Amino acid sequence: MIKLTARTSERIAKVFILSIAVLIMGILIWIIGDILLNGIPHINFSFLSQMPRNMGREGGIFPTIVGTLMLTVLAILIAVPFGVGAAYYLAEYTKGGIVTRIIRFGAESLAGIPSIVYGIFGVLLFVEILGLGFSIISGALTVSIMILPTIIRTSEEALLAVPKIYRDASFSLGATKWQTIRCAVTPTAIRGIVNGVILGVGRCVAETAAVMLTMGGNVLAVPSSISSSGRTMAVHFYILAQEGVMQNAYTTAAILIILIFIINIGTNAVIDQFISKRTKGAR
Repeated sequence: MIKLTARTSERIAKVFILSIAVLIMGILIWIIGDILLNGIPHINFSFLSQMPRNMGREGGIFPTIVGTLMLTVLAILIAVPFGVGAAYYLAEYTKGGIVTRIIRFGAESLAGIPSIVYGIFGVLLFVEILGLGFSIISGALTVSIMILPTIIRTSEEALLAVPKIYRDASFSLGATKWQTIRCAVTPTAIRGIVNGVILGVGRCVAETAAVMLTMGGNVLAVPSSISSSGRTMAVHFYILAQEGVMQNAYTTAAILIILIFIINIGTNAVIDQFISKRTKGAR
């Protein structure tokens, strides 16, 4: 039996981990690159601004852009206060009792539920029982429940990562619990909290099954209100791909990816600016 030294074992582990990372990045780059290479050449102002024709096989995707933005903004406005609030409660106001364990178990359980189950739940509760119909508000309420576990867990981890000395120093200066959270904890954890929200935004933008079941996917008009039905870009891409209209499907998917990139880069730039100003102010 061959005995490996500690240094050799460490090198093998590093090579193995690096290989996995390179493989995953390669697959991701291949998928994104294929979509962008096939989709970007067909992106133009007409495609972005025109109404779809022939059930989406021709024309543009303007109504789907509006529907995607309305659904995402509404879902985030609903989910963020509850998700971040729950994270603050778990990280700052509990001592690890049974209530904390129940909340964490519930969040982890929600994270593992398939999106189609959320869609069926949304149809039964929001569309049928509450009478909201197939609408943007039904879709947003359903999707907001879907992204709650992500926001709760990432926000809680960001808050728990703040060194305890920050809290102790704030308390020693006579600050209250809320002042400590607002002035010492939140600015340090803000990047992690925002990253959790961005993950939620990405899931809102890319969700199909739950949105099709609650928001409807057959209406290709511009939504006039949150009570209107509509179609998101992800649903539009799915339907076009299913029907074999691959050029428009690739173009829609490319716009979807670019939109997610813009949201990520823009949000991180704003957070960097906020942290930079706060650091200069502290000096």
